[in-house]
Amino acid sequence: MRLGEVERLRGELAEFVADVFASVPGRDQWRWGECCLRGLMLDGRRKSIQPMAERLPDGNMQALQQFVNQSPWLWEPVRRRIAERLVEVVRPEVWVIDDVSFPKRGRASVGVARQYCGALGKRANCQVAVSVHAATDLASCPLEWELFLPEEWAHDLPRRTAAGVPDEIGHVTKPRLALGLLERLAGWLGSVPVIVADAGYGRSVSFRLALEERGWSYVMAVEPKEIARPANAIPYLPPYQGLGPPTLPRYREPARPLHQLVDADACFETVTWRQGSKGAMTSRFAVLQVRPSGKEATHAAQEQAGGRSRWDGVLPLRTLLVEQPEEADAPTGYWMSSLPATTPIADLVRWAKMRWRIEHDYRELKHGLGLDHFEGRTWRGWHHHVTLVTAAQAFLTLRRYDPKALTTA
Repeated sequence: MRLGEVERLRGELAEFVADVFASVPGRDQWRWGECCLRGLMLDGRRKSIQPMAERLPDGNMQALQQFVNQSPWLWEPVRRRIAERLVEVVRPEVWVIDDVSFPKRGRASVGVARQYCGALGKRANCQVAVSVHAATDLASCPLEWELFLPEEWAHDLPRRTAAGVPDEIGHVTKPRLALGLLERLAGWLGSVPVIVADAGYGRSVSFRLALEERGWSYVMAVEPKEIARPANAIPYLPPYQGLGPPTLPRYREPARPLHQLVDADACFETVTWRQGSKGAMTSRFAVLQVRPSGKEATHAAQEQAGGRSRWDGVLPLRTLLVEQPEEADAPTGYWMSSLPATTPIADLVRWAKMRWRIEHDYRELKHGLGLDHFEGRTWRGWHHHVTLVTAAQAFLTLRRYDPKALTTA
């Protein structure tokens, strides 16, 4: 945005900051929070503190550095209020889980390590953060973030101390980080909509089971090599031979990869899930029921039955959404869901495909608002920066979606 446009929004922005930063003590802090948001929204190649301060009429580099990197204000209450404002207005149909990477040089920036970097499409030196976004077909915005701390940081005391990593923060897998974010948001917001994710999270059977334990519905991309059994597979009890422990139920046929369970009899139908810039987004989909059959799924079924000896051998049914475009010779996409197979296929497809909104978010967050322009190195500074970028996008999202929401909060 140009300087004149940003200046015209100062009144609305000041009200927004006073609300979402109400937990931050001191109006002087609010002033620099509002100044940061204007700097992030203002046109400019770099959104790090020095160039922002130079572009702003009231920019003060020392004060902004202090607010972002050293000030002890808590970011969680700010993000909670942002999430409450967004959910009240946008009313998301799904929460989308994803992660984003930030290429870095050196070893000092908090969480940096050589790992897969989605921004570069290869292993590289970078930071990675897990995020949860609220989304509908018309709007989306991140609700909560957590920085992934690679295993090499878990016991590297000098680096942890220099970066200000809290003692209680250790190495946690990305699905576990995502689960923690979801639990936090559920505590803040109450109801949880359908949860959507790509195969990076959907491939984790333990993650899907954890969502089911909490009563949360999901539609998640999975890999075609995941093994399952058809819905009509029935276990049998082999006769006891008189020696050793009692026999347990088992299936006659081995589990097969998902791509082998989609046969010629699968009923595909054409579904349009949204209107794109080049016309309707349309493909062919089928809904099947399968019984996920890996070790984790089997162990969970035994636990739910009260133990291995009490289990009847029946694996739970799950809904499988399969995509095979008209021109394709084989399926090109698979999504596992805890929703019943009677769920309208148009809803399943729309929710599965709603992950595309994340790409819109990241374009705006990175290219428009400087998400990956942070030059500080500390845990606190990173979380402050991400919170400010989230607040800037939330303000712009609410203004586009419902301008009255900024004056009636």
